[in-house]
Amino acid sequence: MKASRIAAAGAVAGAAVLAVSSPCFAHVSVQPEGEAAKGGYAVVGFKVPNERDNAATTKLEVTFPSDHPLSSVQPQPVEGWDIKVTKSRLAEPLEVHGKKIDEAVTKVTWTAKGEGIEPGFFQKFPVSVGTLPEDTDQLVFKALQTYSNKEVVRWIEVPQEGQDEPDNPAPVLTLSAPAEDGHGHGAAADDKASDDAEQASAETTAASGDSGGTDTTARVLGVVGIVVGAAGVAYGVLAGRRRSA
Repeated sequence: MKASRIAAAGAVAGAAVLAVSSPCFAHVSVQPEGEAAKGGYAVVGFKVPNERDNAATTKLEVTFPSDHPLSSVQPQPVEGWDIKVTKSRLAEPLEVHGKKIDEAVTKVTWTAKGEGIEPGFFQKFPVSVGTLPEDTDQLVFKALQTYSNKEVVRWIEVPQEGQDEPDNPAPVLTLSAPAEDGHGHGAAADDKASDDAEQASAETTAASGDSGGTDTTARVLGVVGIVVGAAGVAYGVLAGRRRSA
């Protein structure tokens, strides 16, 4: 009886481990590098794990939210992958920096040039996005993951607060509070670059001033040395004449 109970407990524990490590818990997700502040810009990465043991991931299609269109979407090149950016005309133009934009990126597609993401591996696809909306706390990106055996997994189910996570959840980007300067990380980076430039200019000016002071001192010492040398020669000549007399 004791042995059977131990065996049963072991079977339950094993099943729990398998359930926790099951591939269904690994799905396409999106995370920012640092923070994704409202009203600013951010670099986000779409993480794509391979959930199959006998096929590679060869294609990823990410649809960008139409209810909160982004005026700027710039994918980072990924070695071994072709990238296609699809734009669509907006129902209502966006106004960015005083200019009206009537189209925005609605989808980005990555297609493997070679074998793609092999079983047991994952790949990140970075994208710079902005300006992030200020009237929502999250952005939902729907994704399609295609395998080498032509299977397509649709990560399009929107998670609902207070409910269990769906089987195929869509990637969700959580937005943080706006930056204090109101311009996000892009403005902060510009400010830092400006400060660095000012500091470098000050150091250059200081170095130039020090160099000028050193040159002036060297010239003065040189003139004094010449005068002293000439005086010494004159004294020697006069002393020789007195001895001769």
